[in-house]
Amino acid sequence: MNSVIKGASYVLVHTPDMVLYNGTTQTTERVVNPDSEYLKAVPEHLRSYEEAVSYWPNQTYIGNAHPDELAEIEFPYYDKKKEGAERYGKYGEIMPEEEFLLLVQACDMFEVVRLDKVFVEKYKEAFAKDPVISDDIVEKIHEGVELSEIETLISEDHAEPLYFEHQLVGCVKPAHDIDVNLSSHVMHENLMSKASSVLALLYAVKNAGIEKSDVEYVIDCAEEACGDMNQRGGGNFAKAAAEVAGLVNATGSDARGFCAAPTHALIEAAALVKAGAYKTVVVTAGGCTAKLGMNGKDHVKKGLPILEDCLGGFAVVVSENDGANPEIDLGMLGRHSVGTGSAPQNVIGSLVADPLDRAGMKITDIDKFSPEMQNPDITKPAGAGDVPLANYKMIGALAVKRGELDRKELANFTKEHGLTGWAPTQGHIPSGVPYVGFAREDILDGKIKNAMIIGKGSLFLGRMTNLFDGVSFVIHGNTAAVQEEAAGVSEEEVKGLIAKAMKEFAATLMAE
Repeated sequence: MNSVIKGASYVLVHTPDMVLYNGTTQTTERVVNPDSEYLKAVPEHLRSYEEAVSYWPNQTYIGNAHPDELAEIEFPYYDKKKEGAERYGKYGEIMPEEEFLLLVQACDMFEVVRLDKVFVEKYKEAFAKDPVISDDIVEKIHEGVELSEIETLISEDHAEPLYFEHQLVGCVKPAHDIDVNLSSHVMHENLMSKASSVLALLYAVKNAGIEKSDVEYVIDCAEEACGDMNQRGGGNFAKAAAEVAGLVNATGSDARGFCAAPTHALIEAAALVKAGAYKTVVVTAGGCTAKLGMNGKDHVKKGLPILEDCLGGFAVVVSENDGANPEIDLGMLGRHSVGTGSAPQNVIGSLVADPLDRAGMKITDIDKFSPEMQNPDITKPAGAGDVPLANYKMIGALAVKRGELDRKELANFTKEHGLTGWAPTQGHIPSGVPYVGFAREDILDGKIKNAMIIGKGSLFLGRMTNLFDGVSFVIHGNTAAVQEEAAGVSEEEVKGLIAKAMKEFAATLMAE
């Protein structure tokens, strides 16, 4: 029997200071053009926490709005405020930067994070009130140090500064004197990814209604890689995050595949559970500081706020078939193989059409497709267009070519089978997985029968190959429940036939 999706979480962390000081577009500009007019303009284009919370795509990401609701909002979204927007959502929360820095310090096992004692004292109580932050995590927070000590570490030890509201409040020290893989910059990047993954794990366990001790394996699929000079990407983010989240019975490992990694990881999780290796596996990923403000220049040039101001995170709980939750169908997997080639039509063919052909299904038999779910509010001003819509047009065009869809129905296909993008451009975060939580719910509610999750990646980013990458899988309603129902009906029929035969037999005896 196929594994099921028991629950999912989606979290955001509003980090405007990290946009300016840690996003690669801005840090590169500081090196190349330190007196840049763009850098001077960035602070004026950063959103407040309240503005980030009331932003429609962010509210959709954490589950306070359904993608169908977002589709009804007039584009663009950045100037539309969602009334009644809240920090906490069905799937997770939008954590403010000051509280997140405390979570980062709690995730630091080697005392490389230093926070100003005044800052810690001011925000620790608010952090402790977060419903998923347990006492054992709060206890990991140090009381802090004098600001002068932080200033010395930055000036003399190359520590990476930490800011809040443009004021210095801490730093991340290098973890080694000469190893670039343990530099303060890399440690900062890795700790932010780990901390946002911890937040996602805490919500995933809560949302799935399981105990922390139920989780036996964790797979991290973010875009960072931790190690030292002898194995620069050795890992293990998964086990490190599981430790802080209190998943005492879990082990784990990292899966890497650029943007496609979450879909790879979910297939691996489903296979591990189906094989009986583990009963409950959680796929998790934290955010990527490098991508903060990635398209900032285009946003500032067009007078927009810098919309890439949040780290993203997610986690999905995959467990043994419980006869109720939607299944990941391992008999219907798409894959961009080495021989597929890079032509868009070939890519979509390998990921969408091929697995459906093997199952004897048409493209139109899939109710919803979830490919790269980037928020068009971010990508369109940067010249990248509406990424999800471009994918739906290609899928629809393939359906027309295969004779499964009338050309006149193409526009309707993108609306009926597609989704409006809402995910932050955090690389791996938008790639297929933002809809998994909604898909589970929509299937359980009977809104749809199935959904195809499509992960696509750009492997050439590592300068190792020119190949693209991609895998896909289908989620559908629980077949165990259907089989049980069918078996129940046939059993009733048998009982009816026996009763009828007995009645007829009794009648003949009476007649005699």
